[in-house]
Amino acid sequence: MRLELSPDELLSTTRSVRKRLDLERTVEPEIVLECLDLALQAPTGSNRQGWHWMFITDPDTKAALAELYRVNFIAYRDSGARPTYDDADTRAQRQTAVTDSANHLADHFAEVPMMMIPLIEGRLDNLPAFAAASTWGSLLPAVWSFMLALRSRGMGSAWTTLHLPSEREAADILGIPYDRYTQGGLFPIAYTIGTEFRPAARIPTDQIVHWNRW
Repeated sequence: MRLELSPDELLSTTRSVRKRLDLERTVEPEIVLECLDLALQAPTGSNRQGWHWMFITDPDTKAALAELYRVNFIAYRDSGARPTYDDADTRAQRQTAVTDSANHLADHFAEVPMMMIPLIEGRLDNLPAFAAASTWGSLLPAVWSFMLALRSRGMGSAWTTLHLPSEREAADILGIPYDRYTQGGLFPIAYTIGTEFRPAARIPTDQIVHWNRW
């Protein structure tokens, strides 16, 4: 299924989808790989293409990864470390809904039809800003392109990172050479329940844009 979305519609309505992931519908691997082929056209530093892509459909493996995520999610949720905002801030107005959807994903992560972990060559621990930025810049554009391609085909995902405090354990579960590759997140993949999504409220640009000097 291809959605008839203009480029602007695609960019402004690709959301992190949690509660509207269809946990019952099968995701076809060939369509996911079609999305990946598009994503691999993204820029990559020095044309290294040092990315790897792990797709997980085995129920037991999904359950093990979901448990790592759930434990870290609960610790983060209950730690009081989440940011707070003034009542007039659009982020405060959406915080309850965002928390609710995050709880839902943590409760149902193991049930998603497919998971994906993007990886990049090398360990990024304690790198200087230049090296970290250039390495992440060689992976994250492709990940976002992948999410856009999913959206254009009626599927959705959510960019999650809370399994990464247990990255080594996830590497052991999946047989990833931990000392050679860094994981970039854990992404549920599913068709969405309905395909209509709206642009989200964002901070006004006059509060975040700087010209020439801060």
